[in-house]
Amino acid sequence: MADAPDSRLDDAARAGWLYYIAGKTQDDIAQALNVSRPTAQRLVSLCRSERLITFRMDHPVGECMNLAAQLTERFGLVHCDVVPADGTAETSFVGVAEAAAVFIERLLRSKRTVVMGLGTGRSMRASVERVTPMARPLHRLVSLVGNISPDGSASPFDALIKLAELTQAQYFPMPLPMHASTSSQRNLLLEIESVRRIFVMADGADVWLSGISQIDENAILYRDGFITRDQLLDLIRLGGVGENVGWVFDANGRILTEGTNTRITSIPPQIDSPRPRICIAHGPTKVIPLRAALTGRIVNGLVTDEWTARALLQD
Repeated sequence: MADAPDSRLDDAARAGWLYYIAGKTQDDIAQALNVSRPTAQRLVSLCRSERLITFRMDHPVGECMNLAAQLTERFGLVHCDVVPADGTAETSFVGVAEAAAVFIERLLRSKRTVVMGLGTGRSMRASVERVTPMARPLHRLVSLVGNISPDGSASPFDALIKLAELTQAQYFPMPLPMHASTSSQRNLLLEIESVRRIFVMADGADVWLSGISQIDENAILYRDGFITRDQLLDLIRLGGVGENVGWVFDANGRILTEGTNTRITSIPPQIDSPRPRICIAHGPTKVIPLRAALTGRIVNGLVTDEWTARALLQD
């Protein structure tokens, strides 16, 4: 009885291979597996829902390529991927995460040692979850941000450890709360030798990958418990429109010198870095912070969807 779930997944994998790879009809699959046609249909659906088989588009969509070229020219990007969108948030989320996973895999397949800095968040987590498992023990993954909230809980959207599990790479988490209680406490925390080594490693990383979020009444930092409502209102008063690895910036992409930025323990943004500093983000709430971060050169690369790309190109 304990083998029943595995047996069903085996049947689902076989049905998926017959349908998607061999090009068989559901009637053909039913006959091959000696099951009814409705059962064959359910097995094919199970194959997809359990991600036993995945698909990646090898041929770029012309309009998306055109949008990527325009964004690259306007913002001086070192990398830009734009994926198709059908108007639904779910499709865009999956498409952007898949494109980011392809980019990550391309980096990890390098024969030379790669040091990759990683942020946290929903888009980051979804992206690394789609990376194909591989053995890359010489690569190093380093966290760009502390992800411990004031109540001591960790973010469920950590990307670092998940990617390390998938790749067997060495990993270096940031063992700190995102915000210290005071600026003086922050200074003390950053003097810890292990933290200093993480900062040095992250500073020289070959590539950074991070998300972005807005600073408004629905700010992720506030919703996830990293800042209070009073702190959020203060950031809005100071002109904050977005945040990248916890660092809040204004509409011109300038990092705020007040508010929670005086206590944050994350790696500071590298403005106008020559190395890839890639942002993975899409959607209406991301347009204002993305435009600001791209204008201020907080990030110099982007993985997004075509709707967001068009919005960013509007004057």
